[in-house]
Amino acid sequence: MSVVSPEQTQDPIPSKQPSRLWSALDERLGLSSLQYPIPEHANRLAYSLGGLSLVSFALLLGTGIFLTQYYQADPIVAHESVHQIITSVTLGGFIRAFHYWGAMAMVVLVGLHLLRVFVSGSYKRPREGNWLIGVVLAGATAIFFFTGTVMKWDQESFEALQHNVEIGKLMGRFGFWLSPNFGGIPLLHRLYSVHVTILPSFFAFMVLVHLLLVKRHGMAPSPFRKGPLPEPSASFSRHLSHLLAFSLVLIGLITLLALLVPPGHGPAPVAGIEVTKPPWPLLWIYPVENWVGISGILWATVAMFSALLIVPFVDRREERAPRHRLLIVIPAAIVVLGVIALIIYAAIQPVASHIGG
Repeated sequence: MSVVSPEQTQDPIPSKQPSRLWSALDERLGLSSLQYPIPEHANRLAYSLGGLSLVSFALLLGTGIFLTQYYQADPIVAHESVHQIITSVTLGGFIRAFHYWGAMAMVVLVGLHLLRVFVSGSYKRPREGNWLIGVVLAGATAIFFFTGTVMKWDQESFEALQHNVEIGKLMGRFGFWLSPNFGGIPLLHRLYSVHVTILPSFFAFMVLVHLLLVKRHGMAPSPFRKGPLPEPSASFSRHLSHLLAFSLVLIGLITLLALLVPPGHGPAPVAGIEVTKPPWPLLWIYPVENWVGISGILWATVAMFSALLIVPFVDRREERAPRHRLLIVIPAAIVVLGVIALIIYAAIQPVASHIGG
């Protein structure tokens, strides 16, 4: 009779099985699809700027829903309703401040994301379409920011809106929507409806298409990576964990700024005067307006976004490293430095009158 050792009588150690909860969720939501591979460099902060922009958008949606419960988009009472949010609504002042700094964060993050994509040449074939969508999203972010600044309906908001009314006049029949008399509804109310319904829906749809194209084409290779090829890969779920960590830092910074540097709320608007400047993200246009008049706002904006839209059709060579693309990188650097210089210049200049009495 043979002797069986204890080791032979033991069952093999079973492999680790997913929990019932994970299996149930995966069956219904397809969570395992998030395990697809992406390049390791995608986990760096520079390649998480797009995700952080989306996180800031989600934060703005959440705080914006809160603010809409108390805000009144009537020019007669809009200023007072904002004052009531700040002084009388529980946590109203903090939520408004968080919304404000979240908007600032989104503007900066979208701008940096666009800049990173440009510098790394990630708009090249076959990703030209996604670059165009990104430019459209950047434009939507700018409109988001502008319409949001108008909502507080103080002197700065009123003057900004008057500038856009003048731009509408310059556009002739194409500027009808900016006319205060269009539709018999106050322009403030129409801008509010754009801010809280049309723009969020449009932005969310374009982001969905943007993400689907990223999934279709994959992450663009980094021209700055130094190491053996092929580059090691990581799962997209790991990328999400990195993004979560970055997001917590972002939320912490916004919270800190909301607590320590709450945004001001100027006096109720008075027609016929011009005593304010636009907020810093829009300040680069201010000197142009001083030099050429109201039309400078329109043409400077059109020129900026037109230049962005043609980038992938001008730079069609395969090289991605900036040192091999100096013919387009140098002009772009001049534009970026010029915008920064214009912001600084406008900040130190006295207020000028453009719309008269």
